[in-house]
Amino acid sequence: MTKTLRGLVGLLGFLVLWEAFSRSEIVPQQYFPPPSTVLAQFAELLGDRGFLLDLIATVLAWAIALGISIAIAVPAGLLLGSIRWVRVATRAIIEFLRPIPSVALIPLAIVLVGAGPETKITLAVYAAVWPILFNTIYALDEIDPVMVDTARSFGLGRGRIMFTVALPNAAPFVLTGIRMSAAVALILVVSTEFLAGGGIGLGNFVLDASTGAGRIDLVLAGTLVAGIVGYLINEALEQVHKRGLRWSAVDREAA
Repeated sequence: MTKTLRGLVGLLGFLVLWEAFSRSEIVPQQYFPPPSTVLAQFAELLGDRGFLLDLIATVLAWAIALGISIAIAVPAGLLLGSIRWVRVATRAIIEFLRPIPSVALIPLAIVLVGAGPETKITLAVYAAVWPILFNTIYALDEIDPVMVDTARSFGLGRGRIMFTVALPNAAPFVLTGIRMSAAVALILVVSTEFLAGGGIGLGNFVLDASTGAGRIDLVLAGTLVAGIVGYLINEALEQVHKRGLRWSAVDREAA
């Protein structure tokens, strides 16, 4: 049985159990609707223009946030990973900022950048920077010193070594960090839309569905869409990792 088939069987089994539990009326269906109802709402939402605009707004904010995170974290990681005194000098402030939950900064972000899309993008960037940054730093620590010494013996300067030796060897670690940050950024975008309200997005749709008529079926359908988006993003990045960095897997097998 292939991996995909096993996954489908597991998913089908979960849906059957969910349907049976919901139909048993142990919990009223208005509070815990069966998957047949949720999937019907899911299909209707895909044809709803307002919902599609919410979906586009969330995905666009996610893409912007992830792009900014990469642009900040990769150069910063290369700098901190290659220059020891810079890493030591910034360690205290990084270790202070990193554990702060991004959602706790929502009031501050609203004050500083306003209550529009800038808030969710800013908070998603703040949360998504750290996995990429630390993976990049860790990658530079793992580079074989012999490779660096060999490059120096051929007269390559620090800049050339960084782009021809350090960055290619760090690429698998960096892409792993990007995959982690992609999920974090999506969670933060949707969470900020839900907690801060205003504007449009999947989080705001779920908020309206839960506080208005109390449509739990719409809440679960919207959540299902967010889950599918996250799954597709992860699968796409995993394929990029496998195909774009196939040479790194070959090197590991040879070693």
